[in-house]
Amino acid sequence: MENSSQIVSFVLAAYGNIGELKYLYFSIILLWYLSICVANTLLIVVIHVDKRLHEPMYILLCNLCVNEIKVSTSLYPLLLSQMFSDSHEVTLPWCFLQMCCMYTSGPAELCSLVAMAYDRYIAICHPLRYNAFMNTERVFVMILLVWIYSFISFIFSYTFIFSLKFCGNIIDNVYCDHRLMIKISCSVSVHSYISEIFFTIVSIFIPFSLISVSYMKILKACRKTSKENKQKAVTTCTPQIVSVSNLFVGCIFSFIDFRFLVGKGPDEVRVILPVYLLICQPMLTPFMYGFNLPKIRQSCKRFLFN
Repeated sequence: MENSSQIVSFVLAAYGNIGELKYLYFSIILLWYLSICVANTLLIVVIHVDKRLHEPMYILLCNLCVNEIKVSTSLYPLLLSQMFSDSHEVTLPWCFLQMCCMYTSGPAELCSLVAMAYDRYIAICHPLRYNAFMNTERVFVMILLVWIYSFISFIFSYTFIFSLKFCGNIIDNVYCDHRLMIKISCSVSVHSYISEIFFTIVSIFIPFSLISVSYMKILKACRKTSKENKQKAVTTCTPQIVSVSNLFVGCIFSFIDFRFLVGKGPDEVRVILPVYLLICQPMLTPFMYGFNLPKIRQSCKRFLFN
């Protein structure tokens, strides 16, 4: 049996031998990654430049866009580099760094949406108290808490993997996935199952519950208001509802893939399902908010064409 001192890198086996298609895949992945970075950066710059958008909701949106760039950068550069690699190897430090970036971005995404849902709840259900509850200082404190919460959830859930001894180095995926890393470790302890449950509850279940409660209260309040106010609520809340729904679908895809399809389904399905969120969500965010919210859409037009 090999031990951790002998294993200095992992082999990402899901790439396989793609032959000449690697040039096509490389071009598509590079174009998609650049599009994600440009779209999210444009939204951040527009909100920064236009002082009319210096409101809590748009500041929280900037934080969301930063997270989209972060999580995309944790995946796509590795994908691009592996396109032209024959061995498809990634060193342990890079593997652990990728894990840290990816598994802090997930909770940060959902917690940012919790903050945005709370902002909409205060704006719609308690409009007269909005300025008292949602000032700039409080928004930045919320953003700081989002990132602290995300890092703490990762530290308590997955840092034990860094000390594992590995009896193999083949990861059947296109990125360093914690479940598959635990699978090739020399011993699987009860701690790994507890940490998985802890991460699911803290990083997924609790944020989803808070978001659901916020929108249930918003829906209840909208039933008693005018048609115009209902339309405004729908306009501002739709992008967040779509984002949350997409995240929910992505979590289901990831669960189905790892529980039922690994080793059984087609290679394409096993590759796409785990990275579904990393493909769709980073591009969905700027387009849903950039083109759906009137104030941002108008500011983008002024910024690009004036």
